[in-house]
Amino acid sequence: MISFNKRVARVLEESGAVAPDQIRECIDVAESSSRHVSSVVVEKKLIDEGVLLGLLARQARVPPIDLRHVSSDEDALAALPSELAFDYDVYPVSKVGHILTIALTNPYDVVKLDDVRIVTGCELRLVLTLEDHLRAALDEGYKSSEKEVEELLGSLDDDADVELKEGGDSLDSLDMDALADHEGSPVIKFVNVMIYQAAKMRASDIHIEPFERSVCVRFRKDGVMSELFSPPRRMLNAIVSRIKVISQMDIAERRKPQDGKFQMKIDGRQVDFRVSVLPMVHGEKVVMRLLDATNLQLSLESLGFEEQALADFRFAIAQPYGMILVTGPTGSGKSTTLYSAVKEMLSTEENFVTVEDPVEYQLDGVNQVQVSPKRGLTFASALRAILRQDPDKILLGEIRDKETIDIAVKAALTGHLVLSTLHTNDAPSTMTRMADMGVDPFMIASSTLLVSAQRLCRKLCTSCRELLDMPTEERLREIGFQDADFRDDMKFYVPKGCPRCTNGYAGRFAVLETLPMTEDIKRIVIRGGSAADIKKRALENKMLTLRRCGLRSASEGRTSIEEVLRVTLNDREGSGES
Repeated sequence: MISFNKRVARVLEESGAVAPDQIRECIDVAESSSRHVSSVVVEKKLIDEGVLLGLLARQARVPPIDLRHVSSDEDALAALPSELAFDYDVYPVSKVGHILTIALTNPYDVVKLDDVRIVTGCELRLVLTLEDHLRAALDEGYKSSEKEVEELLGSLDDDADVELKEGGDSLDSLDMDALADHEGSPVIKFVNVMIYQAAKMRASDIHIEPFERSVCVRFRKDGVMSELFSPPRRMLNAIVSRIKVISQMDIAERRKPQDGKFQMKIDGRQVDFRVSVLPMVHGEKVVMRLLDATNLQLSLESLGFEEQALADFRFAIAQPYGMILVTGPTGSGKSTTLYSAVKEMLSTEENFVTVEDPVEYQLDGVNQVQVSPKRGLTFASALRAILRQDPDKILLGEIRDKETIDIAVKAALTGHLVLSTLHTNDAPSTMTRMADMGVDPFMIASSTLLVSAQRLCRKLCTSCRELLDMPTEERLREIGFQDADFRDDMKFYVPKGCPRCTNGYAGRFAVLETLPMTEDIKRIVIRGGSAADIKKRALENKMLTLRRCGLRSASEGRTSIEEVLRVTLNDREGSGES
């Protein structure tokens, strides 16, 4: 500021508009109050505002602008976070394509201009204004957004006991900040309330989605997305920047995807957050996954499996060696099932090791390895190292490539029990998927104990569910019922909705399709049979498909027929790979 004041003083002196002694007096006042000398000379009425602005603009060769007659531009305000605008004394006037026009008082500070260029990702066009006009425009443009956020916060429950922990690789519990500080920035309070509301609702994910003229914040609860609120569009960059800061990301990088994490203590319980930022057409989308250890049900009975599926799964995990695979799409509860199996198998007499990306929940008595590709620690390299650590049982978070599955199969054949996940639509197609990945069919048949496919169904709220008129037998057979599924005491319900639930549903349970590797299934795999061949024989062996497991649960009143149809394929559509 001292350097800039000297420039302004020199311009005034050379123009003869203000006497030298008056200029020196104004400089002393400006330096003592940390203000621009231009504001002081105008305040003392030593020169007209328009004349002063013209002189400075001519000297700097930057066009002048009177911000008092300029309307706010939503797109321009959204492009520049308010914290940066106030700190750097710049006001975004307009944005056309990738060209951002900014008003400023000091066009000579190239370092600040470079920072603004990097953060906004725009080419800058400069216009010159006076300090008082700039401050008024900043207050007018950004403070109105803050008032909108304050009104939004007032309608939400922000009575939160929230404590931020340090994010780094180790997730150490080092206090950094208190997000619940009501005297803090509206952006900080907004992020605080948003996270607290998600944790309170037991949501699994938070989505912050930018659109051309709006921002949508949605939570995923029980597998279904719902919109909670929409903050002002101009606050998007500030919200994203706040999340980047606590997730230890590069706040200036806005053109590449980024991943981060942080840890918070919410109402006395520890919650881990995995954060993904992805550049979109109208800004950066943020997705935060909540990993709350208190949500983990470490009991196979509590997962809601059918009796036959539970018996098949328990038989497999009781074996001394072999491979057990749980398949399904992302978010189908595979990790929870594996954690529950680990908890049931855990013994002080055995060495249990896991390889995960990320380590979602920490289990006492289990040696857990966090995959880190940047450091060369992949699933394959970690598994190879684990086999030299004298393990008895191994959990692989996911099988992603041929190298990993080759090592896993060999480990299963050499006296280790291996549990892992794979992305396929159903259990029979898993065999052909492994063959497609390059595993010899004989090795598949020899190493595999059990393949299971899993989905999550929403539970009907028992407080408000309504009894449904019994569908006809023809209709039930059409959607997947078979002779063995019919019972005299069947009852079907539909969701209604009440204050205790979300649209008639409360919580979820697992639907499991299990395929044990029997001798006849092994023969089909070895001779290179298709997924359809395997499924046909499995059905002859009375395998319960995902659809039939779900329908049985619907007939017991646990869920609705519509929910089962939503999450499972019709058995007559055959099997296929994802």
